[in-house]
Amino acid sequence: MNRLVLLTGLCSAFLAACATTTPQPTATITPVVPPSATFTLEPSPTVTPLNVTLTVKESLINCRFGPGIVYELINELEEGDTARVVGKSEASTWWYIRDPGNPDGLCWVSAEVTETNGATAELPVVQPPVTTVTAINLRAEPNRIVVNCSQFPQTVFLEAEVTTNGPAYVTWKWEASTGAISNDSTLVFKQAGKQVINDYYQFAEPNDYWIKLHILSPNGWTEQVNIPVNCTP
Repeated sequence: MNRLVLLTGLCSAFLAACATTTPQPTATITPVVPPSATFTLEPSPTVTPLNVTLTVKESLINCRFGPGIVYELINELEEGDTARVVGKSEASTWWYIRDPGNPDGLCWVSAEVTETNGATAELPVVQPPVTTVTAINLRAEPNRIVVNCSQFPQTVFLEAEVTTNGPAYVTWKWEASTGAISNDSTLVFKQAGKQVINDYYQFAEPNDYWIKLHILSPNGWTEQVNIPVNCTP
């Protein structure tokens, strides 16, 4: 009887030791994604462009490079012509307009000879343009020399016609291929137009010479004339 109890106890102990333990399921962690922030764009304010126009009320008016009669004439407008105004002078006595004769161009007209339509008080003030030299016509007389080799020095006379598009101080100087350079000089333009520089130069021997006129201000410009000088024994 005691033996049976012992065997039963051993068997019970063995079964307990050999029993398969079922693991607990691993908890699944689901990340919580916060909702994305939503940005609401405010609509940009609508900018209404200025719409100022003018009408010519005289038979014929000038459209100029700058706000004044001292500036170069760009175009002419006839009575009844219209144009868009994009700016004004500081005193509102001149309007800066899109040139009807040149869609990509701009010019100035006097307020006295036009009638405007629109909010001219809101137009931007446009500063007068910087005037410049716009053309140079340089020539030498004679422009070619052939003389006896005993007839030196030879003199050439120089004439330079300088054009500006408005009032300006034009600083200039001569330079010759011989190495000679003149002092700086100044032309005073009270208004757009032309002025002439006259000078002369002497050559001591035959050669192929050149003479340059350098414009130093208000803008840089160089014009050259070539003068071949030959001689016969």
